[in-house]
Amino acid sequence: METDLGTVHEVTAGDCTDCYYLDTGMYDTEEYGAVYLLDDDRPAVVDTGIGTDYESIVEALEAVGIDPEELAVIAVTHIHLDHAGGAGFLAEVCPNADVYVPAPGSGLLADPSRLVEGTKNAVGDQWEFYAEPKPIPEDRIVELEGGDVVDLGEHELRVHDAPGHAFHQVIFEDPANDAVFTGDAAGIWIPGIEEIRETSPPSDFDLEQCLDDLETIAEIDPDVLCYTHFGPRDVGDDLDAALEEYATVLTDWVRAVERKREELADDEAVVEHFATETDVADVWGERKASAEAAMNTRGVLGYLDRRD
Repeated sequence: METDLGTVHEVTAGDCTDCYYLDTGMYDTEEYGAVYLLDDDRPAVVDTGIGTDYESIVEALEAVGIDPEELAVIAVTHIHLDHAGGAGFLAEVCPNADVYVPAPGSGLLADPSRLVEGTKNAVGDQWEFYAEPKPIPEDRIVELEGGDVVDLGEHELRVHDAPGHAFHQVIFEDPANDAVFTGDAAGIWIPGIEEIRETSPPSDFDLEQCLDDLETIAEIDPDVLCYTHFGPRDVGDDLDAALEEYATVLTDWVRAVERKREELADDEAVVEHFATETDVADVWGERKASAEAAMNTRGVLGYLDRRD
């Protein structure tokens, strides 16, 4: 897989057409944050990064022949700022594009102050990598619900609710490409080692609903999964195995945190344990890998509190 930072690449997985992606270098980390472009009668961007990388998205649009004024759709799978943080910046540069947002989270992009506060609490010192998000004018926001369809021309984005990772998450099905833009509903795919990892951030993570979301993807039965973290993956006949693998990874992860909590009886010690025991430091670097593990641990601890 080609992943040069800031360079746009065609998605060649499966039989995809008119679809491109770029590695935005999110958190100064390669192969962590992707943005997708669909070149159609109504061109679209799917997910937008953390804001600091919006200029590379504009350059990618121009590289595939899409003038910023021609962009029609800025679609975000959910409002976490690693997916929606660039939406306001793109909306300014692309004046004819509307921002398509899952309805439960739309108000938090119109006024992102509470979203910023929650993000700072979740990511800690990783906040230094973010740009303060720009509010999106309400008349530029199109609210999405499960069952909606965003018509792009040859392609369309069919909206499916996927609230396990966050109550405001959806996934987008692109039937023409037999692909699904997964947001965080199918985990974090690490192409360099061809392994899947958990994502369980505070404050809405729900294990049972995440497993239901995997069933939603299974029912769509795509050949290609387009992960925001990270990249397109040709699953073909192996879809069920890929989804089952993530279900196992996620379930085992929750059990591991639960057991460590019982052992240590101190939540901060639990967070510290997993932050120092991460196995992907060689892939993402020690700082990002540790921060990711700490955030995911806090999300599971919150889930366990609500469950119990």
